[in-house]
Order: sequence, then C-alpha cells, then structure tokens
Amino acid sequence: MSTPTPTNALARRWKIDLDMAAAKDGSDYQNIIGVTDFQPNAEPNIEDSSDYDSGGWAGNTKTGQSWEVSLTINRRINDQVKVYHPTHEALRAAAFGYGSASEVRVRYYDRDGLPEAYEGIAIVTWAPSGGETTALDQVEVTLTGNGQLSLITNPVA
Repeated sequence: MSTPTPTNALARRWKIDLDMAAAKDGSDYQNIIGVTDFQPNAEPNIEDSSDYDSGGWAGNTKTGQSWEVSLTINRRINDQVKVYHPTHEALRAAAFGYGSASEVRVRYYDRDGLPEAYEGIAIVTWAPSGGETTALDQVEVTLTGNGQLSLITNPVA
C-alpha cells in the first residue's frame, strides 16, 4: 500500500453561510455567493502573568478571545427583476442596523468536508469598493464577532 502524497490546501476551500431565519437560530443557512477574498481571524488576548517564583521565565495567561472574518464579495444581481442576491442584501441591511438588527449568524467551513468549521454571531461592516468603469461592483464585508466563535461539525462532512 502506498502512502498518499500530501497536497496544498487552497484558499478557496472556504465556504460561508448566512442564517436568513428571523430568529437567527441557525435554521435557514444560505450561501454567501461571489466571495473573492476570505480572511478569518481569531486572536487571543494574552496577559503577562510572570512572577518571582518562575526563576526569571516569563509567564503568560490567555484571558480572552476575539474573532473576525473579512471578505470581499462580487455583488450579484438578478437583472430581470432588479434585485440583489438575498444574502448580500441581508448583510447590507445589518450593516445599517443597531442593536440586534446589526447582528448576523454565520458559519464558515471547508467546502471539501475537512474538519474545520465554525459558527457565531457577528456585527456587520459594509464598504463598497468603487472602482474604474471596467471594475466589478465589489464590497468589503467585515464580520466582527460578538461572543463565542464555536467549533461545529462541518455541515458537508
């Protein structure tokens, strides 16, 4: 039996879904289409916990965690009925909301079924890119975590 040759994972392996249910309970996930750039980040907050008893070695303690996802999307439209894609419109609307109206539930995961998969509530920032006459209509979306980013079972595993 031969040993399989490892290959490189590609950045486009990520898929992100938006919960379109009014209750934001994870019951109506729909894919955010047109993603051209995807950058997840989960930063720990680490505090110096050094003391005299450590023999001069530094001590550190993780005291918190934050998360964020930055993505760029190509705006998709239905030019027959003059509407934008529903997930894009939901993100845009949340970016202009306050309180719970500014929050969305998202999950993102490896589209090939590998074990990486996450879910959480985020506050939306929406920033159209603009551009030249030949440019596509793109938007920079930032999802800033509001609470825990949970490890979940990959929905396509």
